[in-house]
Amino acid sequence: MAEKRDNVAVKYKDNVFCMLYREKENLLDLYNALRGSNYTNVDDLQVTTLNGGSYMKYKNDASFVLNMSLYMFEQQSSKNENMPLRFLHYLSDVYREMFSNDVLHRRSMIKIPVPYFVTFYNGLEKWIEEEEEIKLSDMYEMPVDNPQLELKVQVININKDADILSKCETLRGYMTFVNKARCKTQVEKKDVKQAVLEAIDECMEENILVDFFKEHREEIVEVSIYDYEEEKVRKTLADEAREEGLAEGIKEGIEKGIEKGIEEGEILTKINQIMKKVRKSKSLPTIASELEEEEADIKPIYDAVVASAPDYNIEEIKAKLNM
Repeated sequence: MAEKRDNVAVKYKDNVFCMLYREKENLLDLYNALRGSNYTNVDDLQVTTLNGGSYMKYKNDASFVLNMSLYMFEQQSSKNENMPLRFLHYLSDVYREMFSNDVLHRRSMIKIPVPYFVTFYNGLEKWIEEEEEIKLSDMYEMPVDNPQLELKVQVININKDADILSKCETLRGYMTFVNKARCKTQVEKKDVKQAVLEAIDECMEENILVDFFKEHREEIVEVSIYDYEEEKVRKTLADEAREEGLAEGIKEGIEKGIEKGIEEGEILTKINQIMKKVRKSKSLPTIASELEEEEADIKPIYDAVVASAPDYNIEEIKAKLNM
């Protein structure tokens, strides 16, 4: 039965970001924008993007080695505070592919490329305003001043007028396409396929990523529909979780309200009992004995009742008891 499920498992699909940065030229464009450099020789760039993957996306979006630096890129359309741990998984697999187990047993130290981790966020949920660094150590159960294992992720919000968009033509073109498709699906309420096709046509008319859209038109439509449906599933699950949380909160509030009501009712009963006995000039020890209560337990009520004489205003008594 398990074998059958494996055979029909849905394979991981690249999103439009992954497709765009399959090309070395585009990766180099993004690298130059981040580093403020002007490399032009794509042959110096070694792609290390993981090729595996399944429905539950265990695959990094893009990674490469250039000038002994290993860059790993991820695009996120939803808030994800777990990116440091995800990148740690990716990094381990990339290093494992780059350096065999035999190499690790050498006596001399091997040199490895310096890793850098960048997440490009373009979701609508409030998360990173402009740019922020999130760390693996933030995820530790206990705070550590000097963690032995650390991994820092640079998260860049590429919505709106992000600085990097003015430096990277391909990323700016990608976000132009994304915003056009969003507007057509969310504002104009168009079918996702129609929205994507129109967004592609408009981008090409505006001379934006023309070669990319011309070559990958059908695939872009396919993966965009896939991403849209996946996003709807995530949103549905999030809405359900919020509704369950709200229902649980209401239930808890009602239960606490009932408990508080019962507690106040018991106190009011004791106030009335003690009030009747105080009016008969009975002492605290006598009242405690007759009510089968400890003197210390009912003394606050007794004192509040005595202080309210001779009117014995119930609201004043409750106020003195902070009810």
